[in-house]
Amino acid sequence: MTLSSPPLGLLLDVDGPIASTRTRTLRVASIARDLVACANAGCPVVFNTGRSSDFLAERIIPVLAEEGLLADAPVWGVGEKGGTWFALVADAPTATVGEVQQDDAMRPPEELVSFSRDLADRFRDLVFFDETKRTMISIEQHVDVPNDDFLARRDELVAELDSEIRRLGVQDQITIYPTVISIDVEHVDSGKALGARRALAFIRQRAEPPARWFTAGDSGQDYDMAAQLHDDGFTATHLDVRPEGDVPEVPFEVIRELPMPSIGVAEDDLTARHLARLRDELGF
Repeated sequence: MTLSSPPLGLLLDVDGPIASTRTRTLRVASIARDLVACANAGCPVVFNTGRSSDFLAERIIPVLAEEGLLADAPVWGVGEKGGTWFALVADAPTATVGEVQQDDAMRPPEELVSFSRDLADRFRDLVFFDETKRTMISIEQHVDVPNDDFLARRDELVAELDSEIRRLGVQDQITIYPTVISIDVEHVDSGKALGARRALAFIRQRAEPPARWFTAGDSGQDYDMAAQLHDDGFTATHLDVRPEGDVPEVPFEVIRELPMPSIGVAEDDLTARHLARLRDELGF
């Protein structure tokens, strides 16, 4: 498929706005249908996530393929906050993830990886070490563990990681970013802005990027996607579905939606509504 002045680009965080933080799956069926409709119509869809490329390849792209995603649709994955990336195999019989590329300069020291693996093992009733990560470290809450239990002990894990980073003397290169379901240990140059820059580079290999973009995320870091697009001269609208937090002062449009778990409205439910609205607006 050749992109020809697509009317919209989608740059999306995965955990929260697309995949459920509770089940770690693409739970809301309409999300897959609407993303496939937009991609098959030529709109670039880029997943820009802290998740690994393996997670995207195993849990996201196959669901889109089942909904009819074309093998040559303009879909890309950027994992580990810019540390890994992939395109689809254009001539495959169905939508298939191609070779995963990675930035080895972003890899944490092996000693820190080993320490983190051992730390996760000591707290194995609460978390697990994500073995699919290639350029960052993630210690993640088990699906069957109550989120309040994880959050109550998260600072203890962060403190141990911080102490080890300082012992190794790599605090100028490595930082810690706690989330609602995990603790990410990442290179200081990683982030959603880097993922956005990678996304634009992929798209430019095929055509000019669209002038208008929709971004979505459930953390403060996710604003960096829209900020990067805005700085590059694009029009960006960011959907913020964080469980809490005020809207920062930014030079682009922000849609602020609060999940309401007490009545069964999660982050991905909110995103689903906006994707359906965009698809209807575009007539796909």
